[in-house]
Amino acid sequence: MKRLSYALLALPLIALPACETGPSQRVLTGAGVGAILGAGAGTLAGGDDGRNAAIGAAVGAIAGAAVGDYMDKQERQLREQTAGTGIGVERQGDQIALTMPSNITFSVNSATIQPNFYGALNDVGATLVDYPSTAVDIIGHASSDGPDDYNMELSQRRAESVRSYLVNQGVTPVRLAAVGMGETQPIADNATAEGRAANRRVEIILTPITQESY
Repeated sequence: MKRLSYALLALPLIALPACETGPSQRVLTGAGVGAILGAGAGTLAGGDDGRNAAIGAAVGAIAGAAVGDYMDKQERQLREQTAGTGIGVERQGDQIALTMPSNITFSVNSATIQPNFYGALNDVGATLVDYPSTAVDIIGHASSDGPDDYNMELSQRRAESVRSYLVNQGVTPVRLAAVGMGETQPIADNATAEGRAANRRVEIILTPITQESY
């Protein structure tokens, strides 16, 4: 008998508070995009067996020994396709994080993707189609400007906009989850204009879907 699960990355360097961090229970911290953390509980990281099974049934899973090569190829393609676009790509273990600063994806106070960014998202979508056994978490973030509740709602709408766009590019919807984190997970100092600009971002975290026996 088999079950589907996610290959999770255990990084002992950073301790997290016990809080909800999005569909895959991951946060990005540190310099640049930072370190990617995986946790055992969460609707996309092994905590929702029904969702995992649905994704596996739709796209299949990867044998454990093949995961590294699969993610290496996916990372290489993403780096080639996003070069010069402003999208940051970081690899940690078997996960890949893409960071999209809001100034290149959205206008201020808008959740409508800017037309000049369509090409970059088309390339990201094409890679995701080429590598179907990857779960996709889309996480919206905001700076501390404006009311907390507005920032939360705006970050959610931005994440949903990216999700909808990728679905339109042919990515299987069951693979994609979107969540807004508002201003709760800054990666820079909100006291400066540069820091607030860095905190306004959308992140896409890619996790291989693996199959293991028990």
